[in-house]
Amino acid sequence: MSSDRMLTRIGGLLRQAESTDNPHEADAFLTAAQRLATTASVDLAVARAHTAARERRARPVQRLITIGEAGKKGLRTYAQLFVAIAHANDVQCDITSTSTVVHAFGFGDDIDVCEALYSSLLVQMVRASDAYLRSGTYRQETTVRTVLERRGGRQVRARVRKPVAAVTARLEFQSAFATRIGARLAEARTEVEKEAENSSPGTALALRDKEMELRDFYRSTSRARGTWRGNRTGVARSTDARHAGDRAGRRARLSNSPELPAARGRLTS
Repeated sequence: MSSDRMLTRIGGLLRQAESTDNPHEADAFLTAAQRLATTASVDLAVARAHTAARERRARPVQRLITIGEAGKKGLRTYAQLFVAIAHANDVQCDITSTSTVVHAFGFGDDIDVCEALYSSLLVQMVRASDAYLRSGTYRQETTVRTVLERRGGRQVRARVRKPVAAVTARLEFQSAFATRIGARLAEARTEVEKEAENSSPGTALALRDKEMELRDFYRSTSRARGTWRGNRTGVARSTDARHAGDRAGRRARLSNSPELPAARGRLTS
């Protein structure tokens, strides 16, 4: 057993000894803690301090996540991907109008998970969209655009059908990818919460308390004005690209990063 786990186990026994009103139980827990401490050559004061540090109540924080430099194409879909991940990990977000920076509000461990997932999934999203564009299938599709035409000596708006542009195909692909990732993570979150609630009756209350604390923190801290519109989809301008992006989102690897189970394991108050 690692020293960290040993300290945690001894500290847990000490907590039980100090919290019970039954002197016989207290003596039994203390004896068990002392036996483990002696075997591992650990000082009881060290174990008690270790446990206190681990169980110290966490507080919500605000963290700035840089999405990219202003003017870079595709930042809207990058930010959309981060928001999708954050939504499934109890992190609220404010996004700048240029989609260059995300203000993440949440518990530190949850934001860490979001950043780890985002780093992995962003690479997968960009690679998949590059491969899709190289395939050239989007060129077989057309989309309706509004253009200015000169008729009878004056300019009028006209709707014409044009081939799908590469930039349009990329944005549609990445937007669909982000949407699918959000759906997968939300499904995983629901499963984890159900399992936790079945194994521990107090889980639902702990999750509710956590949600309310984060909401209060966000309301008192956020300086956002208006609503970010970067994740709007509207009518797909490239059905083929959106279908391809959705398929890529279904295939994306989620298991190589610390995901929801680890993030949502911290429910103590």
